[in-house]
Amino acid sequence: MTSVDLIVAGCDQLLTCRGPAPKRKDSLNELDLIENGSIASKNGKIVFVGSQKELDRKVTQMPGCIQIDGKGTTCLPGLVDSHTHLPFAGSREHEFLLRLKGATYLELAEKGMGIQSTVQKTRQASQSELLSLCQKRLDTMLLHGTTTVEAKSGYGLNLKDEIKQLEVLKQADKSHPVDIISTFMGAHEVPKEFQNKKDEYIKFLTQKIIPEIKKKNLAEFFDVFCEQGVFSIQETKTLVREAKKAGFKIKIHADEFTSLGGAQLAAEEQATSAEHLIAISEKGIQKISKASTAAVLLPGVPFFLLQNKRAPARSLIDSGAAVALATDFNPGSSMTESLFFIMQLGVFTMNMSVEEAINAVTLNAAYAVDRHPQVGSLEPGKKMDLILCEAPNYPYLVYHFGINPVTHVIKNGKVVVKNRLIQ
Repeated sequence: MTSVDLIVAGCDQLLTCRGPAPKRKDSLNELDLIENGSIASKNGKIVFVGSQKELDRKVTQMPGCIQIDGKGTTCLPGLVDSHTHLPFAGSREHEFLLRLKGATYLELAEKGMGIQSTVQKTRQASQSELLSLCQKRLDTMLLHGTTTVEAKSGYGLNLKDEIKQLEVLKQADKSHPVDIISTFMGAHEVPKEFQNKKDEYIKFLTQKIIPEIKKKNLAEFFDVFCEQGVFSIQETKTLVREAKKAGFKIKIHADEFTSLGGAQLAAEEQATSAEHLIAISEKGIQKISKASTAAVLLPGVPFFLLQNKRAPARSLIDSGAAVALATDFNPGSSMTESLFFIMQLGVFTMNMSVEEAINAVTLNAAYAVDRHPQVGSLEPGKKMDLILCEAPNYPYLVYHFGINPVTHVIKNGKVVVKNRLIQ
């Protein structure tokens, strides 16, 4: 018998989403579903997953063991949001109104709006103000089932404010139940003070900011916006190689608006992930499908920007790519904290199956941030991160769209959301 301190018993359906990671092709449709499933943990780690009958036979309760009745719920791993821009100040609803009148994202950026306007607001915000904003957003994410989140800087674009953003993420990680994985993205844009001096900014990034961020141990990943009008393929390669030399893992914003070849570069540089991929070429699809690099798709972006073109999820999956889904939570192109909404967009707008969408925000999303050994599936030895949803079965999670189905969230073996309230 195994002694446990937390039990979730009798779930209508329990989806383990177990690996191996990443899931590709047909395995993306495998959820390893247990009817009338139960799960138990000790000291924050899963020690049992199985049927109700097996639970009674194999598990003994420690004094004070917490028991949760899973009847009427679908249980799945805590969701992993593998691409967000969490630490920013201000909002851009005025730009949203201009887009509704026909202005494009790139046209607004050329007029000094877009990223630059958020940079201004974020620079003006104090560290405590930025922390408060992040904590409120993390609360919303947690209530919607997200238990692990990747968060990028990139709205400072100078040494002081990039450090400020990353220090805020470090503080938030310590004070909030959601686990935060930090990414340094000083190469999000060229700041106004370096306008027409991009080479100088790249030099500043590689010689000053990258070493300082690494010295302070403020980020695990480095990301760069490889896009026409931002950083070219060659410039991205320079930045990525310097970041790798400094010891960062790599992510690349690739082929979002134009097909520059960012996906191929990500594969060649063995980046952990290539993200967006709306304009990925056929060559890019073939290259990334054979690589270890995860393809992180962000369906909230074309939806929010009123674009007809979507990332070719079906072609990527059928070719063997390790596909994940994420919110890209940011004020300019995807203002949502809900991974359930993103799953629904994956199904309704990108021809993904419900099973593929669920795996893309659990195990494959964990793979896209190099956390698959710890989270993303419900298996003995992993963190007890799970969510209970008011749903009779897993297809209902997409079928009943536009609502939040999450009733309980367990993080590291602790009940952090109970009956839709943060504890």
